Amino acid sequence: MGTFGLAAAIVNMTIGGGVFRLPANVAVQLGAAAPVAYLVCAVAMGLIVLCIADAGSRVSLTGGPYAYVGTAFGSYAGFISGLLLWMLSTFACAAVATVFAASIGALVPAFGTPAMQVVILLAVFLFWTMVNLRGAGLAARLNTVATIAKLLPLILLAMAGLFFIDRNNLAWAAAPAASDVARTSLLLIFAFAGIEGALAPSGEVRDPARTVPRAIALAMVGVTVLYLLLQVVAQGILGPALAQSTVSPLADAANAALGGWARTLLLVGASVSMFGYLGASTFSTPRVIYAFARDGFLPRGLAAVHPEYHAPSAAIVTQSVIALALALSGTFERLALLANVSALALYLGCALASWKLRSAGVTIDGKAPFRMPFGAVLPWVTCLVIAWLLTGLAQPEWIAFGVCVAVGSLVYLLRSK
Repeated sequence: MGTFGLAAAIVNMTIGGGVFRLPANVAVQLGAAAPVAYLVCAVAMGLIVLCIADAGSRVSLTGGPYAYVGTAFGSYAGFISGLLLWMLSTFACAAVATVFAASIGALVPAFGTPAMQVVILLAVFLFWTMVNLRGAGLAARLNTVATIAKLLPLILLAMAGLFFIDRNNLAWAAAPAASDVARTSLLLIFAFAGIEGALAPSGEVRDPARTVPRAIALAMVGVTVLYLLLQVVAQGILGPALAQSTVSPLADAANAALGGWARTLLLVGASVSMFGYLGASTFSTPRVIYAFARDGFLPRGLAAVHPEYHAPSAAIVTQSVIALALALSGTFERLALLANVSALALYLGCALASWKLRSAGVTIDGKAPFRMPFGAVLPWVTCLVIAWLLTGLAQPEWIAFGVCVAVGSLVYLLRSK
């Protein structure tokens, strides 16, 4: 895999369902100053993925980020990292599911009632559970279609919408407070997260010492530019109304600029994109439950495999039930923040693992690791940036996150005896 191939994979993993909803949430906090939060997130994610790439070039990639942390700091740290990865994926899946249901309701008003929203959530989780119980082939094909469907309408709005901007809507009322930027950036991490997943094969790319940093830079610039354009276009078209457009802000901006056909196109693209994301999550996240059960941290029954399709059937059903329950009980913002704090805690562990593995001189079979610029200090800079972002978390969210980690720690303690 070369630079452009890896960069394309990063873009595909990063642009998911959050971009269709978050412009309104960001406008509520920062208004026309919203681009500041996007730039902060881009810098933070750039630092984070450099640390992940460094750690991944020193440890066998089986297991992903939690394998790096486990190698650096021991089995308990590895288990907690695996738990954080599961929390990130589960909360993110539930958050995207709520937006998917809302998008279907905006596309077909008859499906916009609370009762129909529940029916939609039940239907989508049941569908993907049944698909993934029968193996990965169909899920992979559907996800390819979703990738194309999500990018085309976004690019159309980003480019065509520039001609419909009212510059008065982009004027700053005042410079944003640092605390508001931190809180908003914490929520925006949801739109940038996922980039680390595309780096899983970074040890197998062509000339990784050059390819990985170039691909990261190319992808981050591309994603950041697209996000900035979409935010500026939506703000420039809708003005103060963007903050009130909490169901489908980009579709509303497309409608105001280009007409009803563009709104429909954005809603269809968003729905297909999120539908594909839910399918990918239903496929990948149960493997974490399966791995924990296989290793004895959860009941052995959760490691059951379908005799014909060889899918981890018990884990898939369990994961779908949990994600559905969260989607039915939480709002997008709350679920997205819980996903983000799980992601940032995992990223913090990866940054510390990068420093530890580098200090210990750990390599894979003596191969030269990824040459991270300013490797001695960059992990610590990353930790400081993550710590600052976490200052945007409110007390109830800290409590919810702490309860999850405490329960996970108790499970580890009981099952490791």
